[in-house]
This record gives sequence, C-alpha cells and structure tokens, in this order.
Amino acid sequence: MSTVSLDDVSKVFDDGTVAVQNLSLEVTSGELMVLLGPSGCGKSTVLRMIAGLEPLSSGRILLGGEDTEEVPARNRGVSMVFQDFALYPHMSVRENLGFPLKIQRRPPTEIEDRVAGMAHQLGIADLLDRRPGKLSGGQRQRVAMGRAIIRQPSVFLMDEPLSNVDSMLRSELRAEISDMVRSIGVTTIYVTHDQVEALTMADRVAIMRGGVLQDLGTPDQIYNQPGTIYVAAFLGAPRINLLSAYVQVYLESRVALHLSRTPGSQVLSLPWSDPRCRMLARYHGDRVVLGIRAEALAPAHRTAGFPGHNGEGLTGQVRFVEHLGHESICYLDVGGESVAVDDVVDDGRHHYTRADLAVRLPAYPGVTPGGQFTVRADLEQAHFFDPKGPRIDFRRH
Repeated sequence: MSTVSLDDVSKVFDDGTVAVQNLSLEVTSGELMVLLGPSGCGKSTVLRMIAGLEPLSSGRILLGGEDTEEVPARNRGVSMVFQDFALYPHMSVRENLGFPLKIQRRPPTEIEDRVAGMAHQLGIADLLDRRPGKLSGGQRQRVAMGRAIIRQPSVFLMDEPLSNVDSMLRSELRAEISDMVRSIGVTTIYVTHDQVEALTMADRVAIMRGGVLQDLGTPDQIYNQPGTIYVAAFLGAPRINLLSAYVQVYLESRVALHLSRTPGSQVLSLPWSDPRCRMLARYHGDRVVLGIRAEALAPAHRTAGFPGHNGEGLTGQVRFVEHLGHESICYLDVGGESVAVDDVVDDGRHHYTRADLAVRLPAYPGVTPGGQFTVRADLEQAHFFDPKGPRIDFRRH
C-alpha cells in the first residue's frame, strides 16, 4: 500500500489550455478516493500525471513519500484501468490476465496460479479461453480490472471504468469494484462524472471544476454540507433549489429571507436562536443564495412534526409534474429567481432564471399543472451561500 500526495500540481498544455491548476491532495494508504466532476475538468489528466503518462507543468507528486519526478511510469508501482478497457484483442482472457506477470518474467507456474485465482475472484473462471471480442462489456471490464490488479500495484488508478457498461450492470459492478479494492487494501483513485458512483463507492470525494479542486470530504459531508454553490448544484437529483434571497434582520427576533420579486409575498424566517443568524446578519439589506433540496420541502398540509419548518409557506403555481413511478417531483413557480450554475466556468458571477421549486412528493399525488400549491420548508436542512459561491453559514472541520 502507498500514499499519494499531490503538492501544488498544475498542468498547462502547449496550446495554453489549463487542465489542472494548483491541485494539492493527499490520498491515504488503502483509501478509495473518487475524483468527481464534469467532462473536461481535469480528472483524467490528474490520473495520467500520477501514472507518469503526462509530465507536470509545476508542482510535484509523491508516491509513498518519494518524489516521482525522475521515476519512469513503469517503475512507479501504479496500475491503471482505462474506460475503453484496452485489452489485447488477439489474446485470450488467460493471456491478457497473465501478460503483466509475463513482462515481469514470473515463473510459468506462478503465472498460472495467480491467473486462476484472479479469474475465480472476478467470476470469470469459465471465460479464460475466450478472446475479448467474445465477451460482454461487463466481462471485459472484469478482465481489465484483473489485469491491472494481478501485478499487485501499490496504487490503482481507474479512469471512468463503468462509462462503457450498460446501466443494468453498473450497480453490480460498483459493488464489485468497491469490495475488491477494499479487500485487497490497495490505494485507489477512481475518476468519474457520475455522482452515484462517487457517493456510493468513495471513502472521500474530491470535486473538480475547470481544473480546480472545489471541495473535499466524505460522501456525507459533501452532500449535506457542500462547500460552494457549484458543489451543492452538482450533487443530488433533482438538482438542489438555489434561490436568490433578500436578507432582512430583526435583531433579537429573526432573520427574514424574501424570495419573491414581489416584496413580502414569499418569506421564510430563521429564529434568532439559530446560530446561522449571526452570519446571515452580515448580509442585511443584501442578497444571499438559499439552497434547499426537494426532500426538505413538504406539502403544507403534511408538515405536522416536520422538523425545522417555521409555519411560513411558499405558494406557487404548478408548472409540471414528473412521475417517476416510486415518487413524483412537482415544480412550482414561486415568483422568485433561481441561480443557474455553469458546469465549467467560475468567474464569481451567476445567471438568474425563474425559480421552479422542485418538491419531492409521493407517487401520483393528484397535483395538476396550473393549480396552486403550498409547501413548507425544513430550514434545518437549508444551506446558505455568498452570491460569489462560497458557503457562508458554517464550514466543516
């Protein structure tokens, strides 16, 4: 096992494209770290730099505490699985699995034993004589993983390994990959754009955007305490409601959050006893961004015992309802403004659109477009952000 340390790492390509900017990240021995972000955010470039396939523009990478600047890729003790599997089509499964050991000049009996053990562990023992062209996507993925793991690397890198696998297999393979790397105990860095993979598999998640690290924490931390507007918007389905709120402070009483363009018509309040009020008071007469997920909203007639709701409702016109079988998502026009977050660019400014408030409801609730609907909010689950992006109500420790 080995630690991976990225110290102020940057990568600028010859055409001036900044792929990774001043990234510092510590992956502990045996940890499963997931790099999460949209396409083009620099995730795969980070993996290639760790593997020695891409030179750094600045900074340094340490594996097991040793600087890798002068260490060639073949001597780094790193194995990598690519999203296109990269299997040798003319070789059988047996030969693909054993190829890394053959390159290491291992004895034939050792190769045979380790290939058989790996095939059994991966559930592909009956496929050893087939070639990749005769395998399903999930089977090819297992072979690619086995070929990378069989050489017993100190660091295991996985670049979007499930992107070419059909949706029916992804859930099964997520569990298999997670169980395997933890049973082996190998330090693993896993790249994906899929939040479900990240939240399901990771010990910790590092979220990237435009080559810059946005947030780092356990799946629970980044979902329940997102560090920026972008992180809050990237995680969760439906996407978190991000509402522009005008702050009005009534000292020793409450902080009122005016959400509507019509003054006084859509207001939520925090009691002065809430410790977040002191931080919000700095924005008196100004605007903040209120983040509230669909599960923190409930129909007004069903909020008895709903923790944290303050008795004030938000009433809007139902725009449309998504029926998902097990639940329905209702979208309300509450007359306010919603923050639209760009997936790639972060210039400190955000665009505003009509606020269609997403509310999670039971399946087929009888709500029809065009009608009026009132919800109340659990403000204990609310998030508050500076309009420039950072979280303002509290930070993780």
